[in-house]
Amino acid sequence: MTKENKNSTLGLVLILGSMAAIGPLSIDMYLPAFNDIAAALHTDRTQVGYTLTSYFLGIGVGQILFGPLSDRYGRKWPTIIGLIVFALSALAISFTPNINFFIIVRVFMALGGCIGMITSKAIVRDIFPPEETAKIFSILMLVMGVAPVVAPTLGGFMVAEFGWQSIFLFLTVYAILIAISIATLLGETKSPDPTISLHPRAVFHDYMKILKNPWFMKYSVGGSFAYAGLFAYIAGASFIYMDDFGFSQKTFGWTFGLNAGGYIFGAQINRLFLRKWSSAGVSRRVIQFQTAVAILTVLLYAFLSGQSYWVLIGIWLYLFSLGFITPNTTAQALAPFSRLAGSASALIGAMQMLFGAMISAVVSVVLGQSSMPVLIVMLTCSLIGSVLLYLPVQRSRMPQIEN
Repeated sequence: MTKENKNSTLGLVLILGSMAAIGPLSIDMYLPAFNDIAAALHTDRTQVGYTLTSYFLGIGVGQILFGPLSDRYGRKWPTIIGLIVFALSALAISFTPNINFFIIVRVFMALGGCIGMITSKAIVRDIFPPEETAKIFSILMLVMGVAPVVAPTLGGFMVAEFGWQSIFLFLTVYAILIAISIATLLGETKSPDPTISLHPRAVFHDYMKILKNPWFMKYSVGGSFAYAGLFAYIAGASFIYMDDFGFSQKTFGWTFGLNAGGYIFGAQINRLFLRKWSSAGVSRRVIQFQTAVAILTVLLYAFLSGQSYWVLIGIWLYLFSLGFITPNTTAQALAPFSRLAGSASALIGAMQMLFGAMISAVVSVVLGQSSMPVLIVMLTCSLIGSVLLYLPVQRSRMPQIEN
């Protein structure tokens, strides 16, 4: 690869990473503010937790609705419009009168932000051949992974200094700046395709073609269950660290960022693994390791209660493993598609977010006096994902539904 091509790829990855980082920023930045939001809106932490659930639901449903738009009209302008909707919603939340308004507007915030999450993956599939996409996704995770490292620390600082509303004002400005960058710096990677119909029946037919692909189902569903473990952790993180272990807001921010760093680090080590093994092989091997880590963490918490460092190490290794699993399962799931890459990307994202919404709701319900329920949910997600990734689907017999 020439120096010019490397610079071009780096610039593309920076833009795509900024687009994809909308999701982590929207989730992680306000986690340290849960107690402050509950107090300001005269409610409790459980109700504030539902703002996470509504966001996950909005992203999941939104990706199903908007995925075909990026195949029909291209990647660029649907993303810009979505970012504008996101910015207006974040601005409205900063002036929210009550928790119910907060929960509802988070859905619209998710609907706007989800388009960039779709197109960032679809653009990679547009430009790079299938055998290169896992490596590009790993690089992309390095850029977008800065968000969950910085977000809780930055959010904790902003809450302490300026109040929780400043977080959503920051997100408003961030979305506007990304929209300007895309409009001025990012070229269109897929020309509008008038042969792709947006009629509900045609959209349903395209989605069914994708869902009937067994290779796609194996890696999208298996990867989504593994990814849902991340949402279990996110939903329970403030309880684990602040309520159970007694961490301050600042300590919570640093701890959360350290764990997110493990996720990023895993994604970069994954690129080295891919020099020797296929992305399918790496994902299967690593999810076994993740499941073993989850089992050990549950046992250590049960028998060494009060020694939080064991849980910290276990969670770090769990997220480190996920850094391998996510880019590889995503690349494998998208491999059979080119013309419908946007719709396939939307389905992957929808599965991840809908499973995440379900899991975060479960965590909100089962939280009690200890962190054990959260750790068990994380273990369950990993275990189911591990079983699914070992289902015997031969790639040589993978249906080739498009060239």
